[in-house]
Parts: sequence; C-alpha cells; structure tokens
Amino acid sequence: MRKKLSRRKFLIRGGLGTLGVLAVGTGIFRNPIRREIIDFTDSFVAPYLGSGTEANLWFEITKQNTIVLHSPKVEMGQGAFTGFAQIAADELDVNINQMEVIAAATASGVVDNLGTGGSLSIASMWTILRELAATTREMVKLEAAKKWNVAVKDIATKNGIVSYKNKSLTYAEVAANVTDWEIPTTPALKPFKDYTFIGKPLPRIDLNAKVYGEPIFGMDAEMEDMLHAVVVKPGHIGARFKYANYTEASQMPGVVKIVQIDNWLGVIAESYNEALAAKEEIEVEWDIPKIWSEEEIRALITVGNGNEMLVQKEGEALAKEDTFLALEFKSPLGAHAQIEPNGAVASYKKGKITVILSTQVIGITQKQIAKALDVDIDNVNVIPTYLGGGFGRRLNTYHAIHAVQMSKVVGKPVKYFFTRQEEFQNDMFRPPTHHIMKGKLNSEGLIANLEHHFASGNVATDSVLLPNITNKLLGADLGAIRGGSIHYSGIKNRRAVQWHTPLPFATSWWRSLGLLANTFAIESFVDELALQGNKNPIELRLAQIEENEEGIRLKNVIKKAQKESNYSDVVTNGSAMGFACSTDAGTPCAQVAEVSIVNNEIKVHTITCVMDCGIAVNPDQVKAQCEGAMIMAMSAAMHEKMYIEEGQLQPIIFGPYEMALIKHAPKEINIHLLQGIDKPGPVGEPPLGPIAAAIGNAVRRLTGKRITEMPLKLS
Repeated sequence: MRKKLSRRKFLIRGGLGTLGVLAVGTGIFRNPIRREIIDFTDSFVAPYLGSGTEANLWFEITKQNTIVLHSPKVEMGQGAFTGFAQIAADELDVNINQMEVIAAATASGVVDNLGTGGSLSIASMWTILRELAATTREMVKLEAAKKWNVAVKDIATKNGIVSYKNKSLTYAEVAANVTDWEIPTTPALKPFKDYTFIGKPLPRIDLNAKVYGEPIFGMDAEMEDMLHAVVVKPGHIGARFKYANYTEASQMPGVVKIVQIDNWLGVIAESYNEALAAKEEIEVEWDIPKIWSEEEIRALITVGNGNEMLVQKEGEALAKEDTFLALEFKSPLGAHAQIEPNGAVASYKKGKITVILSTQVIGITQKQIAKALDVDIDNVNVIPTYLGGGFGRRLNTYHAIHAVQMSKVVGKPVKYFFTRQEEFQNDMFRPPTHHIMKGKLNSEGLIANLEHHFASGNVATDSVLLPNITNKLLGADLGAIRGGSIHYSGIKNRRAVQWHTPLPFATSWWRSLGLLANTFAIESFVDELALQGNKNPIELRLAQIEENEEGIRLKNVIKKAQKESNYSDVVTNGSAMGFACSTDAGTPCAQVAEVSIVNNEIKVHTITCVMDCGIAVNPDQVKAQCEGAMIMAMSAAMHEKMYIEEGQLQPIIFGPYEMALIKHAPKEINIHLLQGIDKPGPVGEPPLGPIAAAIGNAVRRLTGKRITEMPLKLS
C-alpha cells in the first residue's frame, strides 16, 4: 500500500518554503514521493505565511469608531475585501458598516509572502483573520477593564461598544491615547451559529467607490509634481536593443529626458500624450536572432517533446497491443486581456522609494525593486491599489522597476503605464497545450483504463512565485498540471504524464492555470467513452467515483447538477445538454450547458453550475464569482486566441483579439452552492474548469462530431 503524506510530515519535510513544495532530502527525487507531493499540493490551502501577525498591525480603530483592516491580500474584483469585512466584524463584535478594508502597504509591516492568487484569499485567511479580530476585541476589553477597574470577563461588546452594567464606551474612546497595548492570548473563536455576518449575502463594501468612479485603481494614482513616461520595447520575440536615434524626439515639446536602460528606452515628458508623440519619432534598430512561426511553437508544445514527468500512476498502463480509443486535444496561446494595463507611479528620492501600483505580489515587488536599485528593502514602500483585473497578470511587476529607474534619472516622480498594444505584446501568456487521451472500456461498459498525456509551456515554473528549481526538484510544472490528473478514483488503471517545454517568450499564470485545457481534454474524452459504451455520461461518472470524502463531495455536486438542470442526453427541439465536472484546489464543481446551433455558430442558452466550496462567507459574492469565472472560461473556450505572425505575437488590440460579448452570454446562469466541509474553500478558479467540455459535449450530441481544439468552432 502507498503511504499517504500527512500534512504534518509535509510541513516538516518541506518547511513550506516556496509554496511548501521545495522539500529537502534525497527522498524527494523518488517518483512516488514526488507524486505524493504533487497530489498533496493540488488541494492544499496554504495558511498565511507572511510577516506582521500582530493584531494591532492589522486593525486600526479610528476616531469615528470604525475599524480599518490592513489586508495582506489585494482586491482583484472578486469581493475578497467584503468577505474579510464579514469575517472580521463577527469576531470584533462590530457592525459591518463600521468596517473598512484597505490593502496593506509594505511600510505597514503586514506583508504576505505568497501574494494574492490561486483562489486562496478567503480560504487562507479564514483562521488567522478570525483569530486576530478576536484578539483585537479582547485587547479593547482589557483596556476598558483597566479604565473601570473591573474584571475583563464582566465586560460585554456589541456594535463597537464595550459595556459594564450602566457604563459604556466606544472602541474609539477606549483606544484613545493608548500607545502600549497588552496582547492577550487568542480567545476561543465563536461557534458558527453565533456569527451574524458570515454566510450572509451582504452588499459589497466597495460598491459606492466603483459606482461613483472614485480613484481606487492603479491608473488613478498620482504624486505631486510627477512626470509621465512611455517605454520603447521590441515587438519581435527574442529581440534585443541594437541602436536608436532619438535626437529629434528629445527636442519635441514637453520631453524631459530619453533614457536607454538594458533592453528598453524610456521617454519621460510633462504629459502622457507628449511622451507618446515623442516615442513615435524614435528610430530603433533591433537584433532579431530568429523569426519564429506559429508552426514552430506548436511543434515545441507536443506530447513527446521536453521534460517528461509521470504525475499520476494508479494500476497498469495501456499496452501497445490493447484496443483502446485515442483522441488529441489542443488549446491556443491566450492573453490576460484585463481592462487595466500594467503600470506604476514611482518616486526615488535620496535612496527612499515609494511605488503605487496594481500588483498581486506586494512583498515580491518590494524585494525586486530593492535589489534592482541596490537599496535596503526597508527603504522601499509599495502601496497597492485595487486591480482592474488580475488573473495572474499582476504577478510580474518589472514595470515598477522601470518607473523607479526613470524617477531616479529625472529626480521627480514618474507615472509609467503600458499602452494597450504594449500590454498585449508584453503579456505573460497562457501557454498553448497539446493532449493525447487514451482509454478503454471493460465488458460492463465502465472505464477500465484512462490516460492523459499533455504538453505545455511554463505556467508556474520560473515565475516570481515558483523559481525554476521547483521544476527541477519535482520534475513537473505545478501550474500546468492543475486539473491534469484523472479524478475518477474508481478507475483502477489511470495515469497522467506531463511534457514540459519552455517557450521563447514569457508564459506564466493565467486564471485557473492548466485547469481549463486539462479539463477540456479529460471531460470531453470521458464523454466520448460514454457514447462508445452507450452509457449515460453522468451515470458513468458516478459509477467510477469512490465513497471517500473527496468522492462524496464530487458525487454530490454531480447529482445536484443533474437534478437542477433536468439533464438529458437526448437532443430536443434542436438543443442538447452537455455535462462536465472537475475538482480544483479541493473544490468540486459540476456544470451542465444547454446549447444549440444558430447560423452555424454555437449558442449557449443555459448553464447550471453546482459547486461545493465549503462555507460561503458571502453566498452572493460566491455566485457572482461563479458567473464571472464561467463567462471568462466561455470567452477563452469559444473566442480567444493569440498566434505568432512573422516573429511577433498577435493580435495586439481588442477586436482582432476576439472575446465574448454580451450577446454571447447565456440567457440563464443558475448557481447552486453545497457545503461539504466546515471551512471556506477556493472559489475564484474552480468554475473555469468544466465549461469548455460541457459545451463541447453538447455540440457532440447536436452534430455527431467531436470538437478537439479551442476555441470551439464548427468549422
């Protein structure tokens, strides 16, 4: 029997290091242990691993008797700040209207080493946030007890007020003039039944700011007496700076300075338009070592090329002499295409650096800036803003370094933002993938063997979160393999094999990582096996899931989706239903798509989504995330595609880069939440997994043809 790797042993061996996977010792180089670690990290929710775990660093009591939470996580639009406010308010004994949440600047001392992402904000903060809020409440009670000379146990708290008999004070009144807080032992947390706000569908706390257009995003940021900058970068893959003539450009109106640093030119001017106009007049010659083609990139990302890693191995592999079904699947390059392009406002003054920007990795950005400018890390203050779309794009913040470097040259604050074209060209792209699925049925029509062989470029490997050493130790890209293993535990012979090949341009984290492409391949193929065996595709899946905790939760979401959608595998009045499911980061999700063909195009009419994320801190917020995630997945699955043309990444503007429009949205999206565990689980990415396969499975029933490549097109 295989020995399961317990959480405790994993932490001891790994020390949690970089996302807890850089385990030490010779044992990690044995494939079985590698696979145990890979399997463990697939559903592991890392606890808060940052600095500043003192309650008085997280919570600030204002004179108006409101509570400001300095969050180590940023708000990317999913509503995490509202969830944090609900969690904290319940343990603080304050009203939700008294809560304000802001992203903590590095100068606050609260820095999360993991940053924001992986659908982990609420899940990873669930325990520590309640503990710190409860501790803060007790700190206030202790001070009140001192003022009144009474026992702490006799003091009550409610709505930000402490009371004893006929005496009462607001938290603000208690906190006035207190400079040295006594930190008590963390009290017992409240039972779930005593929570007032957790589990309730409350309005977003940032709603007014967004409705009224308050300056909360990175592009809104300003500093006094700041200049504006644009940057000239190569348009061809792998190009390096060779020569530039900017004599005329430097004399144009408003231009303050043109600088050449490393492989880029910076144009600094009094206004953005003046900087942009000067940029157009610069003559640049680039050294282009190779003109890459789409075909060459596709050839690199092919099963059989690159580094091979067996990430799942159960039972026996298919033999060459076996009779089995095999299909190939592909997904294209994808861009993040977020609304707000990347940029930063930076000030360098006498070795002190302040940077305001949208970033998912506040602490990492601080370290990178300190290293690049050769200053002490304590002299770098990174002030995060709301993000106009994150999705993994804001993990890479080298533009902040550029802004600081230009500020140092001119001695004034500098605001530097990408144009839309530069954002597309300099994206950290979702890599293309190639999959070969193999499987066979037994005499009862159940799946006897199922194999997933898949190829991808970098996703997590060599990123700011996971350096390349991780890939060398584990032999697999922990991002690319997400969703790549077969999750039907009742199939006794199953395996997954990853082929990893770095590409000549940057590819990295994209919302859901490998989940979208991997689930598309696996769930489409399982459906094809169901058709081959003349089985109901849902019943086939249910029959091959074991009755353990993970299996029961997966079965429950499948059955609920089947019931709520009135699923049928029969084409009715020109429409068909497609089913698919996945488990991502420990959160199972099942979806049914009702589809028809209109004017030779795929039209999705209804989506039924069932997800078990454990405790839904704010059910409306969770449902909204499901809706947004599925629309984003539909856009990626049916419309979006980057390609290589004469050595350049294309397209570089919206329009030619097709995305889902309002007219493509389903008429109905029905979300149902289950609670199979007594804590919050990841939410933001799991709903992206099944939708492409669910749509493809419906189209297969309508047309008799299996679509094996995204974006999903009939011809």
